[in-house]
Amino acid sequence: MVVNIYDSANQMERDLRETQQYADLKKAYEDMKQDADTFSLFKDFQNKQMQLQQKQYTGQQPSDDEIKDIQEMAEKVRKVDAIQNLMDKERGIDQLLSDLNNVITKPIQELYQD
Repeated sequence: MVVNIYDSANQMERDLRETQQYADLKKAYEDMKQDADTFSLFKDFQNKQMQLQQKQYTGQQPSDDEIKDIQEMAEKVRKVDAIQNLMDKERGIDQLLSDLNNVITKPIQELYQD
């Protein structure tokens, strides 16, 4: 029997969209976007995080000013309920994806247990 694992993956993508975790995340994101200032802060924070990650991936260390800047922005983000709600929902979907990853990789884990 030939299995096209990508068909299963595509079905899983469709199924993920039907989960409560995805619905909660989508609603939290849409709610957050309703406030332009909150959405702008969120996008700025995301961009700064990505810039720092890219620096670290290339072996560069962020400057003290960059670290201070992201810490200050993180403090602002922590004070915004809509962003905190979104992050809570992200943790829920991350847990679901982690659980799925454990199921998917079970054959490999079992292979190396011998």
